[in-house]
Amino acid sequence: MQKSKYMLANERDALWGLTVSTVGFEVIKPGEPYPTKGHADGYYFSLEKGRILNEYQLLYNTAGEGTFESTHCPETNIKPGDMFLLFPGEWHRYHPNDKTGWTSFWIGFKGKNMDDRVKAGFLMPEKPIYHVGYSFVIEGLYKRAYEIAMEEAAYAQQTLAGIVNYLIGTMYSLERNIELGKNQMQVDMINRARLRIRESLEMDVTIQQIAEEQGVSYSNFRKLFKEYTGLSPATYQQELRLLRAKELLTTTELSIKEIAYRLNFESPDYFSAKFKAKMGIKPSEVRAK
Repeated sequence: MQKSKYMLANERDALWGLTVSTVGFEVIKPGEPYPTKGHADGYYFSLEKGRILNEYQLLYNTAGEGTFESTHCPETNIKPGDMFLLFPGEWHRYHPNDKTGWTSFWIGFKGKNMDDRVKAGFLMPEKPIYHVGYSFVIEGLYKRAYEIAMEEAAYAQQTLAGIVNYLIGTMYSLERNIELGKNQMQVDMINRARLRIRESLEMDVTIQQIAEEQGVSYSNFRKLFKEYTGLSPATYQQELRLLRAKELLTTTELSIKEIAYRLNFESPDYFSAKFKAKMGIKPSEVRAK
């Protein structure tokens, strides 16, 4: 069984940054022929030749197993809970295991939002498969996207674009957290360090001291911290101090000089420069408001 809907998008929809072209799902029973019929021109493919699309597609396998391969990815087994991303211009092919069949959801899309993520290296053809496990949230998003596509109400493209962004963000976040969570001791250590940084914003505590307290070298601590949070520990500490400074500027009568030294900045001028770079406004202007 296969159900799908193909969507149209106008020039103004494209200005939103992402448009959806197809949404659907299929339930392939063991031994059933594949690919299924009923695809629009440009979407159907033979297993022998494979296929190249002019858009992205994100597929989610909720049951059964199969195989995926592409130009940059060797033939790989797809298991329940796996998502895989197809890239425009990238040759690929995939199919369910003849013995298990599969249940698969998909959504096709294109746009600048997605192109920018690929250019930034968040998503890449060399890593098209994401092991996220079964997620009620992800499956629900696909089902909701299909419902919206079938309703085809006014401005459905904008709603569908939001669902795609949510799907991609959830997929990316889930896999990263699963990978990081494989070493719970490291996760606990980073969480302790983050709490220590937050609690010591007005103390003369260095990142090197916090690393020593956690029993790891500074270089290893910095690497793990950035991998987990996306920021170096020094940047994390400084940005929290700047947020605390903004709070003090708006809720106390402390002078800018007092705030700068209270939060352990080298000098009021250095504090003001960092504050302006982060907030886009000088501390004096915040105080004046």
